[in-house]
Amino acid sequence: MSLWEYVRDRWDLIVFETMQHASMVAQCVLVAALLGVLAGVATYRHPRSAALATATAGVLFTIPSLAMLGLLIPPLGLGVAPSVTALVLYALLPIIRNTVVGLRGVDPTLVDAARGIGMSRVRSLSRIELPLAWPVILTGIRVSTQLAMGVGAVAAYVSGPGLGEQIFSGLARLGGANAVNSTLTGTIGIALLALLFDGCFVLLGRFTIPGGVRE
Repeated sequence: MSLWEYVRDRWDLIVFETMQHASMVAQCVLVAALLGVLAGVATYRHPRSAALATATAGVLFTIPSLAMLGLLIPPLGLGVAPSVTALVLYALLPIIRNTVVGLRGVDPTLVDAARGIGMSRVRSLSRIELPLAWPVILTGIRVSTQLAMGVGAVAAYVSGPGLGEQIFSGLARLGGANAVNSTLTGTIGIALLALLFDGCFVLLGRFTIPGGVRE
């Protein structure tokens, strides 16, 4: 059976798993973005706190994905919970680091001018600093999304949702019928999803960053 015939015969299942994968990654990156930006905002003025937050996320980032998922099985069981938790933890580092770097890169004279005209620290942050740091923060979110897309495939190890099931199923029966087709379907599907998500971020940048994004 050719790859096209395999995809055609299992089209409904593949579309369902693709939607699961996209939904899982989107939701996990959204949660990671909220947590990461909050952590960056809370620590960027304090070098030690920022270093601690980045180092903590970095330690989590270095744990191999299979080991991370395996460690999450005892407290969370199998399925969605360990998959989502792992993706959020892996996605934190680029977002926290880029938030800190972006906010520290804002011209201090602009911040002083905002404070000089009576802006509170919160208003200065929301109206001046975060908008200027947004291009760098967005880059961190894009990196986290691509990372989560790949780790999401490994989530099939703990019965997580998504296209990883196609890959693990194919690898488990290499040499058997349609094993390669199954693996290729999952791999190509994830690659296409990654390109689609990245394209969406490029468009988001063009609408939210003055002058657009030139990439």
